[in-house]
Amino acid sequence: MDVSGPFLIPADVRGRLRSVQLRARRAAGQQSVGLHASRSRGAGLEFAQYRAYEPGDELRQIDWKLYARSDRFFVREAERESPLTLWLLLDASASAGQSDEARPGHSRLDTLRGIAACASELALRQGDRFGLIVFGGDRVQLVPAGVGTRQRDRIWLALQGLQAEGGWPSETAQRVAWERSAAHDLVLMLGDGFDEAGVVLGERLAKAGREVVQLQVLGADERDFSFRGGHRFRDPETGEELLGDADALRADYLRRFGQALREREARWQAAGIRHATQYLDEPLDAGLQRLFGTGAAWG
Repeated sequence: MDVSGPFLIPADVRGRLRSVQLRARRAAGQQSVGLHASRSRGAGLEFAQYRAYEPGDELRQIDWKLYARSDRFFVREAERESPLTLWLLLDASASAGQSDEARPGHSRLDTLRGIAACASELALRQGDRFGLIVFGGDRVQLVPAGVGTRQRDRIWLALQGLQAEGGWPSETAQRVAWERSAAHDLVLMLGDGFDEAGVVLGERLAKAGREVVQLQVLGADERDFSFRGGHRFRDPETGEELLGDADALRADYLRRFGQALREREARWQAAGIRHATQYLDEPLDAGLQRLFGTGAAWG
């Protein structure tokens, strides 16, 4: 099945993903119900094998004694405990169609698709189960959790067919997130994080024992408000419009935007939801590195 993998994950991003390991906070601190043995390789618990060094590998994984004997770089791989099933919850509502003025041909949805593709590739590499739930167009799309390359291809094919449209579906339609996920599953929510329905869903899933992680993807224009002169601003979901002078609106907008971010962060923190923010002018893997890469905060 051709799902144009190189288009979704550029070569430089794929190399950097070697330093990223999907893991859940609960699993990091204890061996509890829900953990299952994985045959994945990576930085882990017990030594498994050597392999040749590849660009993107962490230097600390190189066996320097073996290098001294062989004059070649080898990386130590280890078996690890694979914590949970990964669920990708992606917001493909109309707001996902927004793009920055500096890059009009690249929408938020394009970045969300790429991040989801990266996460599914990580789960594949680790031998984990992973599935996809998409909210948008006032409906829900589901790719049930599975394992292996065919599962990865099913998810990538679904990602490529997405369009940004409509709003979040009804609470009844959102039940699929409850019915398909289980306690201790890792739920990665991808979107702008401003839909109240999405925030409430994340809070409820976290309260019910899911390991919820929010990756908020925003535009550089939302961050900087670099518009100039008269401008027409339109809400893609409600259709509401505001016509005004961008220079006169900037200070008040930035104040309100900063306040909205702080309020969202406070709610996620109160719910025990780890979160990170990524902007459209950043590398595709920036958010995953902040959440799961070397040096990512755990608590």
